[in-house]
Amino acid sequence: MMNKDQKKKYITEMQDFFNTNDSVLVTHYQGLTVKQLDELRTEMRKYGIIFKITNNRITKLALKDTKCKNITDLFSGPTAVALSKDAITSSKVLSKFSKNNQSLKILGGFMGKEVLKLEDVLKIATLPTLDEARAKITTILQSPARKLISILLAPGLKIAILAFKKSKQST
Repeated sequence: MMNKDQKKKYITEMQDFFNTNDSVLVTHYQGLTVKQLDELRTEMRKYGIIFKITNNRITKLALKDTKCKNITDLFSGPTAVALSKDAITSSKVLSKFSKNNQSLKILGGFMGKEVLKLEDVLKIATLPTLDEARAKITTILQSPARKLISILLAPGLKIAILAFKKSKQST
């Protein structure tokens, strides 16, 4: 049981989390063991994601004055939130974990200025991360350059092969 000061501190902390993170994903964790929760938290920490079990009544109070106020209805039952700057990575980690652990249920969340449903979170999880997108763009941009170089080098190569064959015939 929290005393009044602890509740105020919790509300302030949660408001700060909601306002400073671009992505808030809400889950039900009932049925997960402590070991499974620790595994999930460890995986999330690798990507700078905070996974926090919430006190619903107090969290709803904290949500009132934040950009995420439209997701208060998701906070019923045993809930936990994943808070991060990168919605794609947190969606990927949560959806992958929930496939292997049926007890973790993704309810929805908030990204940017949009409320997300479960379907939205699962769609976001299929998107490439920023680093993956950059790598694909770089590959696409490099491809024409490689083709151009091979075209430019091809005539010289053919001439060299022909000259080599002629020199072999004359000896």
